[in-house]
Amino acid sequence: MNVGSICKHQVVTITPGTDLVAAAERMREQHVGFLVVVEPEPNTPYGRPVGVLTDRDIVVSVVARGADPKQLTAADLMKQYPAVADESDALEQALRTMRRMGVRRLPVVGVAGMLTGVLALDDVLDVVAGEIGDLSGTVRNEQRIENQLR
Repeated sequence: MNVGSICKHQVVTITPGTDLVAAAERMREQHVGFLVVVEPEPNTPYGRPVGVLTDRDIVVSVVARGADPKQLTAADLMKQYPAVADESDALEQALRTMRRMGVRRLPVVGVAGMLTGVLALDDVLDVVAGEIGDLSGTVRNEQRIENQLR
């Protein structure tokens, strides 16, 4: 199973020059806590990922310190050079990267490093839960068939 088949392809992005109030508003409007910061590229839907910004970053580094979010941009706060997964990567490889980096989400890139999606642990849990359901269904079905044959 590869990352491209699991990740969400609807990604909420901002540019490095987006001020933090606008970034927070975008998070609220889109019901997300994670934004991929991109440098737009012609003829691509999203562009090239250059950073990531979380709601936690804003709270811990700006609000809790009393900084003025109107005076800061995504570039001031984003985690630069984020770990990414290629859409053709095996899921296991992406999970190892997430564990090593201590992150719950990875931007997913395709051709020439352009953003194509985001892989979140929630997406992986959905897939794993479905597979566990299939396994338990197989066991139940085996038992049902065996009972019918007796």
